[in-house]
Amino acid sequence: MATGTPTRHDPEPSPGDPSSRPQHSAVRGGVHAPGRAGIPARHLRTDRWWLPPLATGLGLFAFVVYSTWRILSGADYYAEPYVSPFYSPCLSENCAVMPQGSDWHVVGDWWSLSPALLVMIIPLGFRATCYYYRKAYYRSFWASPPACAVAEPHTKYSGETRFPLIMQNIHRYFFFLAALLAVVLTYDAVLGFRDERGEWGHMGLGTLFLLVNIVLIWAYTASCHSCRHIIGGRLKHFSKHPVRYRLWGWVGKLNAHHMALAWASLTTIVLSDLYVYLLASGAFDDPLFF
Repeated sequence: MATGTPTRHDPEPSPGDPSSRPQHSAVRGGVHAPGRAGIPARHLRTDRWWLPPLATGLGLFAFVVYSTWRILSGADYYAEPYVSPFYSPCLSENCAVMPQGSDWHVVGDWWSLSPALLVMIIPLGFRATCYYYRKAYYRSFWASPPACAVAEPHTKYSGETRFPLIMQNIHRYFFFLAALLAVVLTYDAVLGFRDERGEWGHMGLGTLFLLVNIVLIWAYTASCHSCRHIIGGRLKHFSKHPVRYRLWGWVGKLNAHHMALAWASLTTIVLSDLYVYLLASGAFDDPLFF
């Protein structure tokens, strides 16, 4: 039997003991705040997690550059019978879309800027507050967070509870405006079946561009989370509302592809505008199907 004074051994620290966590003197917030798991590595991902946010950021940046140029140019947006989706509806008196001699306009001759500036606040506001686009530019431009299971560099997080991000809640109201704008663009696509003399039975490549564009715009708008809530939200018994339940199911299927529809519709908007620009600037003539 051993004799003498027994040696005192301190107990092993438990995983939840703050003393067992690495000390980060520089950063004491975010993932290194007290109460969070003490993982010394920034993340445990081994894949190229930075590629998706990088590609998303480049895509959004390219759209911002192109759309800014086209919106501020104020020219080459109408090639009869096609009008660029950036400039529809054209509400100013200096609008090239209006027939000669027409006195229909919303804004008088005091407006000398590009007509697109009057309407682009609707689609830009709708997409900027969209749930998917929030995720896209939060990750790509703000790194909040950069990717799943990757710590964000910010030490504080308040979500969308403070200004200016609390303004994201107006997305539900922009939905109604975006739906009205989609009706106008649908009318523009129908007018694409007229020729330069105003007679029906015409179909050119521009008609096809406008048709594909409006189909994807409607699909993106209908797949919106706000649309899904408007149709099926606040219902306690779907069995008592079979029509709304059926519509809710259709919108739910579209909602599963919301990200793809967001990018597809954004692409066709750019391509439709670019095509009208090339026609209006005289780069080539519109190929006719019939």
